[in-house]
Order: sequence, then structure tokens, then C-alpha cells
Amino acid sequence: MAPNTTPSTSALSTSTPWTGLVPVDDTALAVTDTGGPGIPVVYLNGQFATQGYWRHVITELGPGWRHLTYDERARGRKSKRSADYSFEAAVRDVDAVLAARGVHRAVVVGWSYGALVAAHWAHRNPDRTLGAVLVDGAYPYDWLDAAMEQRIRTLFRRMGWVTPLLRPTGLAPRMTAAQQADSNIELGRLSRERELGPVLDGITVPVRFVVASGSSFGSRGDEQERIRTSLATVTARNPKITSTKVASNHGAILKKDFPTIAAAVRKVAALP
Repeated sequence: MAPNTTPSTSALSTSTPWTGLVPVDDTALAVTDTGGPGIPVVYLNGQFATQGYWRHVITELGPGWRHLTYDERARGRKSKRSADYSFEAAVRDVDAVLAARGVHRAVVVGWSYGALVAAHWAHRNPDRTLGAVLVDGAYPYDWLDAAMEQRIRTLFRRMGWVTPLLRPTGLAPRMTAAQQADSNIELGRLSRERELGPVLDGITVPVRFVVASGSSFGSRGDEQERIRTSLATVTARNPKITSTKVASNHGAILKKDFPTIAAAVRKVAALP
């Protein structure tokens, strides 16, 4: 069911459908904007994923919403390379996309790495955030240590032979193994309780976590479930944050549990 456009959201700029490149810093991002007068929803991808991952959620929500998707730096087929793949660059890119499309306020929806970007953006921009949906990411947990850092570097180095073959399809980023590892390690540092806890505690807009089950790519045993347990303290400290758990794993959640994600978008958009 599509939302009604109220006077408070009608200022969220309308437009016709548009696809193109949005320049930011030393690069350009491939952006798709469905346009229309509905409430804008901006989707923030997983660390090396593409905007196509959101297609089931977008279809479920329907044309009554204004959907904005984009491929991050060096991801997908069209977004350009950059000298800066840092987390702060990813947060700046949200601002650049929204500014280019004339959107002042939006619901932010992020999966995995994108959930962390969404949490930071919502924390920094409460007046511009209608609500946030964080899909199996942005858990404040100290999972990075020296051994894990080495494991990450080894994983991406071993994948180095196959990623060049996948780049023309858009299924792998146009980043070196070292750049991908650095990005993943930075994610671990920013996910530590002392770093992420205050961000989540300080969010003042409605937030809904959609929590997966089981493992994720690169995890072992119950590592991912242990990370997810940190969410209990988050919801206990901040009444603006709620959660729901689904059966699918991290990699399949956008494909299998898109109805739950869409319902979470409707929920945060409807709350005052």
C-alpha cells in the first residue's frame, strides 16, 4: 500500500524518472530516480553490491513511493573509480545524490555496509531523515582484532584472480584487493561499540532493524549471530529503535524477505 503525500512531505521535490551520472568529488555515481510525488526512499547498498539488489523491495513498495538507488564508487557497471573509498566518502555520496535530485528529506534504507552509512547519515541529519531501515548491519560489536584483519586481507587477496573477470558484468567492484580489504577493515573499526554505540544512541528519528539469521559471506560458525546479539542493548537504550528478525541469511535477505523490509519502510515513514 502506498503512502499518502502529506503537506510535510510534499516539499520533498518531485521529478520525472531519471537515470544518469551524478558527479561527486573526483568521480561520478550511476543513479536511478523513479521520480513522482511519493515519499522519497534512498537505498544504500552493501559494501560491494549494486543497486539492482533492491529490485524486490522496490517492486513490493510500488510506484507510490519515489525510489532513489545508486552504485557506489567503482561499483556496478557505470560508477567511476575514485581515489577515496573511505566511509566518510560513502556518507558524502548520500548528500551528493539527494542534492542532485532535489530531495531534502527521505527515508534511508541500508543493507549491510549501507546500514552503517544509513545510521550515520540519520544521526547527522535528523531534520532530513523521515526514518531509517537498517537491514542486517550497523551492529555495535567489537568483531575486528588483529587475527580478523589478517583473515580479511587473505580473503580478498585470494579472490584477486576472479574479481577482474567479474568486473565487466558489474558483479565485482573495480577496486584492488587491498582497497577492498581496507574498506572492510574500516567497517570493523567503525562498528566497535565505542564508535557505533553513541551514533545509534543519538538517533532521534524512527529506526527499524531487519535482522537476518545464520551466517554471512566470510563468517565462521556463529560469529554473525554473536554480532547480532548487540542489538538488544541498542533497543533498550533508544526507544526510537525497534527490530524484527527474519529467517533468511545475510546474503539472501533482500531477495527472500523483501516484504518485511518494505513493511519496515512503511512503518518508519508513518511514525511521527
